[in-house]
Amino acid sequence: MRLRPTVLLPFAVAVLAACATPQGAPTAVSASLQGDALRPAQAHWLRTELYCSIGDLDASEPERIEAETRWSRFLDSEVTPRFADGFSVIDAYGQWLARGASQPERLRSKIIVILHEDTPARAADIEAIRAAYKRLTGEQSVLRASQAVDVSF
Repeated sequence: MRLRPTVLLPFAVAVLAACATPQGAPTAVSASLQGDALRPAQAHWLRTELYCSIGDLDASEPERIEAETRWSRFLDSEVTPRFADGFSVIDAYGQWLARGASQPERLRSKIIVILHEDTPARAADIEAIRAAYKRLTGEQSVLRASQAVDVSF
């Protein structure tokens, strides 16, 4: 059986096109930002997660209620004013081993997830939130993890 060039040409073009884009490479996606001038399509975005301990896993019920109340006030006074457009909070369990400790601390935690433009002003807002939480709680650290993301509204 002999294949004609008119049959092979579309097949060859399809194969070459598939090879031109490496597997797993991102493809162009158009963002729908129409009517939202505050979020320009060409902005560079980050997803920042802040890991905040809110108390021991084995805390008593009154201690848990107090910690949740303190957390809500913290969000209202420190996070919401800086990121009024929105953020998410995820309840989490975490643990870490302090230097010199023999057993890890098991902690109830909150993860604040913020999608924001990658600007010096937003970075300063994130650092202000971390510093405020450490002052409020006496914690040694608030873990920050940031990565670049594609965002569409």
